[in-house]
Amino acid sequence: MALQIQEITNKETWEKILMECDGKTFLQSWNWGEFNLLESNKIWRWGIYGDGELVAVALIVKITAKRGTFLFVPHGPVVKLKIESQKLKVFELLAIELWKLAKHEKADFVRIAPILEKNAENSKIFRDLKFWEAPIHMHPEITWELDIKKSDEDILVGMRKTTRYLIKQAQKNKDIEIVQSQSIEDLRIFEEVYAKTAFRHNFTPFSEKYLENELSVFAKDNQISIFLGKYKNQVVCASMIIFWQGIGFYHQGASLAEFNKIPVSYLLQFEAIKEAKKRGCQKYNFWGISPLHNTKHPWHGLSLFKIGFGGYQTDYVKTQDFAITQKYYLNYIIERVRRIKRHL
Repeated sequence: MALQIQEITNKETWEKILMECDGKTFLQSWNWGEFNLLESNKIWRWGIYGDGELVAVALIVKITAKRGTFLFVPHGPVVKLKIESQKLKVFELLAIELWKLAKHEKADFVRIAPILEKNAENSKIFRDLKFWEAPIHMHPEITWELDIKKSDEDILVGMRKTTRYLIKQAQKNKDIEIVQSQSIEDLRIFEEVYAKTAFRHNFTPFSEKYLENELSVFAKDNQISIFLGKYKNQVVCASMIIFWQGIGFYHQGASLAEFNKIPVSYLLQFEAIKEAKKRGCQKYNFWGISPLHNTKHPWHGLSLFKIGFGGYQTDYVKTQDFAITQKYYLNYIIERVRRIKRHL
């Protein structure tokens, strides 16, 4: 099969092929490209064609940072082909063209966060192409997912006993309320809780502009909701959920520590799952979790919370880098030190 790359400028064409693919997240959606444009990032939407048929797509984002400029493919490329030999050809062509683009854009390296199942065959694709594992990941490499085609009651039955109990207790508590919104006013409330969460857990939060851009882009297609969890009329937890192509994504979350013993966050997640079902979603993606054997990981507690809702773990091939200039190696050291300091 002869392959070639063409830039895709039509939203319908882009979203249509993604509808035909299984392994995907909203990070390859048309709207994530629009979000990156609002973030002042240069993007490319490449379609890989084989004998005239669109067989794969890759959203490429140019990231400019003090430690180096790089081209990034978030959770991509998304490949329609199932035959391993043809899939390898897609990655070979993509690697060649990314190298050319990186040279033209004066990038120091190329980074790919693959949306490929973690196994020996898929890892070998990158080794053969002279990529190596990145010192950090930018998007989840381990996710927790839940089949929501079942009834609400069956979903509850599949949960950890404690999680199910806390949801039912929250449902009975008249002081607990879950509100859904797309308003900028409620985003401001989310940001307040989010900032306190970031301070408590010692991580750098996304900026207000970042969150506003994410909300505005996906709200245009009614693909996002803010969920606010209230206790006695005070917002004590909040989440931003993206609904895209039959999947609900728990993308952003925040909570106040002083209300941890009140099960508002449990009911919030269950209401988000039910909303995903109403929208025709068949799967709910809790986004990233930590390796479960690493009890010292900063995400360990949050990961146990997510797993309590039932479901299964999905592992992707590790994030991969290809060095273009010598500056990459300084970036590698900096990122590796940061990962160690954060116990990631």
